[in-house]
Amino acid sequence: MASTLTELVARFGGELLGDGSITIRQVAPLDQAQADEIGFVSQARYLAQLAGTHAAAVILPLEARDATALPRILTPNPYLYFARVSALLNPPPRPPAGVHSAATVAVDARIAADASIGPGAVIGAGAVVGARTVVGPNCVVGDHARIGDDCLLHANVTLYHRCEVGDRAVLHAGCVIGADGFGFAPNDGRWEKIPQIGRVLIGDDVEVGACTTIDRGALEDTVIEEGVKLDNLIQVAHNVTIGAHTAIAACTGIAGSAKIGRHCTIGGAAMIFGHIEIADGTRISTNTLITKSLPKAGTYTSALPFSPHDVWQKNAVHMRNLDKLANRIKQLEKRLTELESKP
Repeated sequence: MASTLTELVARFGGELLGDGSITIRQVAPLDQAQADEIGFVSQARYLAQLAGTHAAAVILPLEARDATALPRILTPNPYLYFARVSALLNPPPRPPAGVHSAATVAVDARIAADASIGPGAVIGAGAVVGARTVVGPNCVVGDHARIGDDCLLHANVTLYHRCEVGDRAVLHAGCVIGADGFGFAPNDGRWEKIPQIGRVLIGDDVEVGACTTIDRGALEDTVIEEGVKLDNLIQVAHNVTIGAHTAIAACTGIAGSAKIGRHCTIGGAAMIFGHIEIADGTRISTNTLITKSLPKAGTYTSALPFSPHDVWQKNAVHMRNLDKLANRIKQLEKRLTELESKP
């Protein structure tokens, strides 16, 4: 697919400077772009790369209108503009509509006429698959599960019974939606399973990364609100709520019944305790452990930066002795106060 600069501006807005008839066939980094590709600069420190680029055109912030003589599109948010151009030029491949002969579909499942069901897929009793939705090879859609319109389930996605997915969702390969939450009652040294009878409800425009797992609720539902973006290899436990437009990076673990607000960002490998609440707009740094509720939005960090191993060992010794050191300081402060009070 290709588009002229004039067509891009007509679709996405922005101010065009230069020859609008130039045809763009792909996006690329400035240092690798070729004569039919467009690059972008979102931060001033990268403007120097414009001098050596072979790109046909560039996307620039408004304040950089005179940074190059190349044809250019000026916009308040070059990164977002680049993302939209890339999406236009790189539409995902779409298989033909219909049910593959190697798929298994229950007789009472409702499949939209323009949906696509891939080979090896299994669609359970009473399940619903919406218009233009693609269910990839070897996916399993459980009994009475529902998938909205314009969704894309990549290969080997499992959507358990009664779980629901809104419109325009993307579920990447191997993710599991609606497995049992980790619920067991202790009984004389043994564990007795607690039935997990809730569902997982996923809103519109959600993306779930490869091999991420979202457990069904024990009693109430696990809820992923609209616009949430989940990276690969995230564990979301039962009864969790993730607020709209929150983004969470890979390898994060969220324990049961945690409630994460709207418009939060959570770095990779963060760990969040259960039964806590996190305020809207909160930012949690990579590898941070959250052990209690965060009622006030802000940026929270608990991970220590790396250091050479021998330095780390010395610091670890100091960390183990912090309580003793604190007591010694208190004693010294007390002694100093006594000495200063003497005539």
